[in-house]
Amino acid sequence: MTSLSAEVLAQMKSVAKQAAANAYCCYSQFPVGAALLTADGHMIPGCNVENISYGLTNCAERTAIYSATAQGINKQAMQAMLIYMPGNKLYSPCGACRQVIAEFLAADAPIYAACDDENQLQQWTVQSLLPAGFSFDGL
Repeated sequence: MTSLSAEVLAQMKSVAKQAAANAYCCYSQFPVGAALLTADGHMIPGCNVENISYGLTNCAERTAIYSATAQGINKQAMQAMLIYMPGNKLYSPCGACRQVIAEFLAADAPIYAACDDENQLQQWTVQSLLPAGFSFDGL
C-alpha cells in the first residue's frame, strides 16, 4: 500500500466535502461524501442518497464508484478513496460499501476516512476492511 501525499489527500478531502454538501440525507441528517482517485489523477465525487425505504439508500462510496463506472473508468484505474463525514468522529465504510470497494479497487489500495477535525485521518487497505471478501476466483 502506498500512502498519498498530503497535497493529494487535501484535494481529495475537499472534493469529498463538496460532494457531502450535495447529499440527500433528509432521514439521517448525516451528509457523507467520497472522492475516488483515478490513475490519471482525476477525482470522482460521490455522496449519500437516501430513500424512505432505507434499504434503497446509496452510500457515498458506492455512488463514487458507480459514477466512475458510468463515465467509462475501468476498475484498474481506480486507485484510492477518501470518505468525508461531518463532525469529529471517524467511521469506516458499511459492509455493502466494503464489498463494492473490494470489487473495484485492488486489495492493497488505500482507503481513508476524514472528518472536520483536521488532526484525524484513518487509513486502511481494501484487504484490511474486508478480509476474505466474497469473490468468484477465476471468473
